[in-house]
Amino acid sequence: MKDACRISAEALRAAGEAVKPGISTLEIDTIVRRYIEKQGASPSFLGYGGFPASACISVNNVVIHGIPKATTVLREGDIVSIDVGAFYRGYHGDNAYTFPCGSVSEEAQRLLDTTRASLYEGIKQAVAGNRIGDIGSAVQGYVEARSYSVVRSYVGHGVGAKLHEDPSVPNYGTPGRGVKLLPGMTIAIEPMVNEGTRHTRVLGDNRTVVTVDGKLSAHFEHTIAITPDGPKILTVCE
Repeated sequence: MKDACRISAEALRAAGEAVKPGISTLEIDTIVRRYIEKQGASPSFLGYGGFPASACISVNNVVIHGIPKATTVLREGDIVSIDVGAFYRGYHGDNAYTFPCGSVSEEAQRLLDTTRASLYEGIKQAVAGNRIGDIGSAVQGYVEARSYSVVRSYVGHGVGAKLHEDPSVPNYGTPGRGVKLLPGMTIAIEPMVNEGTRHTRVLGDNRTVVTVDGKLSAHFEHTIAITPDGPKILTVCE
């Protein structure tokens, strides 16, 4: 798990370094695939459920599952969510980060800062003996106190030998409710936060998820190990 997560994090970092005006999302996807394969791993997303690329790259009002394309070219001021997974020696790592493309508006930066901070609020609750609802409640409370909304149609998840495992890890919930967290569990916590309404819709490609009101969305994710000494972040891209 540690090696898979390290590779996934390093691939995400490489992708983020490539985010600049004029590059296509397909070019970024190629960077991700080549890096992962160079490490002797394979992209977790490539072919997963028929997904055609190695990374999900979602721009501006795209929440998740954006398909990299040569025709999607980044512009100054875009925000770019990149979700990457690597499969190595039987285990997956999974992480995401929303990068600014050049200079972004104050409103966009505030959304990024809030979403990233909400991830760490959730991680603080990933303590043995706590429950899944403690994580979701922490994320939700932080986000909604700042007048943003948490996407509810898509959630975090267990991760390990399979990319998506039980338990589901919602970014909303009630403290003290849900599955108990135990040492040895590995979960992906991934707040998806919208500037406007929490509601989303799926485009005609049956993959790309966008905000219904066209407003911005941000997405941050880490794979976390529950240990007797507290949560351990296995993926780091900073």
